[in-house]
Amino acid sequence: MAQDNTPPDPGAFRMPDPALVSRTMADVAERGQRIVADFLKRQHEDRRDGPPGADTTHIGNAFMEMTARLIANPARLMQAQLGFWQDYLTLWQNTARRIWGGEVSPVIAEDPKDRRFKHEDWRENEVFDFIKQTYLLSARYFTNVVQAADELDPKTAQKVDFYTRQFVDAMSPSNFLLTNPEVLRRTAETGGENLLRGLQNLLSDLERGKGTLRIRMTDESKFRIGENIAVSPGKVVFQNALMQLIQYSPATETVLKRPLLIVPPWINKFYILDLRPKNSFVRWAVAQGHTVFVISWVNPDEALAQKSFEDYMLEGPYAALDAIQQATGEKAVNAIGYCLGGTLLASTLAHMAAKKDTRIKSATFFTTMVDFSEAGELSVFIDEEQLQSLEERMQKRGYLEGREMATTFNMLRANDLIWSFVVQNYLLGQEPFPFDLLYWNDDSTRMPAAMHSFYLRRMYQQNDLVKPGAITLGGTALDLGKVKLPTYILSTREDHIAPWKSTYRATQIYKGPVRFVLAASGHIAGVANPPESGKYSHWVAESLPPEPEDWFNAATELAGSWWPDWHRWVSALDKAQVPARIPGEGGLPAIEDAPGSYVKVMATD
Repeated sequence: MAQDNTPPDPGAFRMPDPALVSRTMADVAERGQRIVADFLKRQHEDRRDGPPGADTTHIGNAFMEMTARLIANPARLMQAQLGFWQDYLTLWQNTARRIWGGEVSPVIAEDPKDRRFKHEDWRENEVFDFIKQTYLLSARYFTNVVQAADELDPKTAQKVDFYTRQFVDAMSPSNFLLTNPEVLRRTAETGGENLLRGLQNLLSDLERGKGTLRIRMTDESKFRIGENIAVSPGKVVFQNALMQLIQYSPATETVLKRPLLIVPPWINKFYILDLRPKNSFVRWAVAQGHTVFVISWVNPDEALAQKSFEDYMLEGPYAALDAIQQATGEKAVNAIGYCLGGTLLASTLAHMAAKKDTRIKSATFFTTMVDFSEAGELSVFIDEEQLQSLEERMQKRGYLEGREMATTFNMLRANDLIWSFVVQNYLLGQEPFPFDLLYWNDDSTRMPAAMHSFYLRRMYQQNDLVKPGAITLGGTALDLGKVKLPTYILSTREDHIAPWKSTYRATQIYKGPVRFVLAASGHIAGVANPPESGKYSHWVAESLPPEPEDWFNAATELAGSWWPDWHRWVSALDKAQVPARIPGEGGLPAIEDAPGSYVKVMATD
């Protein structure tokens, strides 16, 4: 490419404002003292409450084992090194040709979906193109070396691969001032004001985390639960120590006779299904003629430390079924379980099958695992050493901090959910954009110690839920093979929390008629995908072969949301209609307006 000798436009560059720099540094000094004090106080409390969260010794042991395997096979390591240096030499030669005006193809190209390198300078500028390709070659080399270690235990190999990618993602040149062309341009254009604003943003995030960095992903000031988010009209008609039950107001003169109960996860709050009117599954389902009931879980504190998985079943779905019968007079109910709420629903259905309780007539599962044999990258955090460390911390507090779980989930998509915000907030100095989904994502919840320990050990670690009789709840042994009602399983193709090939295994477990649907996108966006948005396709197939790849190869891709497909399926099971039910006018009086008070309790309160 020919060199551009046009002199720079002086108007495009600004010198720093001395007064602004002075004010910023004074503010930094004052706020920094408070942040350090908060951090030291938190460190003291952490030492008192138990061991640190990350078991760095165990991670180090995994890498030591990998290194020993590599040393035992030096030829493969040498081959990887030679390949890297050959590619690096080619990159040097190509860069020299580009500087002299030659046309060359990249030695290695970024993934078209990789948003870290979307700025044109990563391709048009020879220097930054060289930096980018050097990084990509190094990343590939590290990955190849890790994967070259023979005969590693599968759990160790997964851990080494995961933390290697965490390191590679952190070292991206896009994350640093001097190697990010977009940041350098912004710095020149603003006279460094972007970096001063970024420093203020960094301090604010440290203050939010009381000395621990808590990255702000969205403008939280723009959202108020019950005012512009979670606003579908309805009433709380029942509550106990663990949940409030919301009944939503009808939008049609007649409704389906069978009410619909939604059991959301308690790792996050229910309003992912009621963000705003345009993307609210709750509002849409009401418009289709469903009488919708949703469980709104409490945000537990130390007082609920001993609440168990069994308690969540008895005081959650079972209590909700009793309340729905009181409110509507109906025993027969359609039920939906989302993620961990789906795992609870499956457990409840097995319990009900053993008890000959047939009140739930159909079950729908959103991104739900019941077979945890291949649980994806979350299993990196669930070995014996880390579970013991986690349990010690939970025993001291009585619960797991919501931020700890949120950080784990964010690490699964570090480039999108960590590093992109580091660049935008701290290097470019931008204020976060108000985004309802990210507000919900940051509204984390706590986990009661007894329940969470049971869930991680018995399901994630031991995979007992798919072993008939291995888990007993309320004195009743569970067997998912006894679940024989119509079942709709919705998974998402890019799910990093509940991998779709793992959720598919449920199709071979339940004995009733099963429909499996795969939506595009991920764990959240693939579910909260209204028909009006025109986003994200879905795949359907009539047969359910044992292997998920065989199902996908035979499936048909359909444009748009899966929501209408689900409604056709569930409404065909019983088309009977009754006059619309008004919340609070049935057998249960209204307690308060939706979305209720439980959902408004923040994990930081």
